[in-house]
Amino acid sequence: MITDNEKTLRFRKFFLENFPKVKAFAWKILKSEDDAEDIAQDIFVKLWDKPELWIDRDRWDSYLFSMLKNYIYNFLAHKSVELHYIEDTAEKIRLSELDVENDMTEELYAKEINLLLKMAVEQMPEQRRKIFVLSRYRGLSNQEIADKLQLSVRTVERHLYLALQDLKKIILFLFFLCLR
Repeated sequence: MITDNEKTLRFRKFFLENFPKVKAFAWKILKSEDDAEDIAQDIFVKLWDKPELWIDRDRWDSYLFSMLKNYIYNFLAHKSVELHYIEDTAEKIRLSELDVENDMTEELYAKEINLLLKMAVEQMPEQRRKIFVLSRYRGLSNQEIADKLQLSVRTVERHLYLALQDLKKIILFLFFLCLR
């Protein structure tokens, strides 16, 4: 049975002989000094808890490097999952930003079109504007408008037709303007 002091001395010797080799091997694969050092340290911490693997062992090199290869494999697999998660998250964020941007753009276009339509209604002759407002904004029927303004239903229909034609021209103009 070995004492704790002996165990510490043997591990120190084992560590000093092998840590640089393990770290160098990990660096060759990972091309990252920090990752190579982290993996090498993890391996030696695990080995400290299992002295039977390194005390009085003549050929521990194969076990040590098998352990290292498994650590590197697991590390790379974890990095791959992590990278995939980051890419998915970035894509979701990018799409949500596009949705917000599209929503804001659509809202802005809708406000601009609404403003242009209001301006067009304000530019209509007074009688046509009154009839249009009563019909579209207040929801009155053609008969109700005719009774209220003391006009024939046919006159109301004609004014509504002309008002809608004016607005249609503006909408078509905006449509062709947006296609450019």
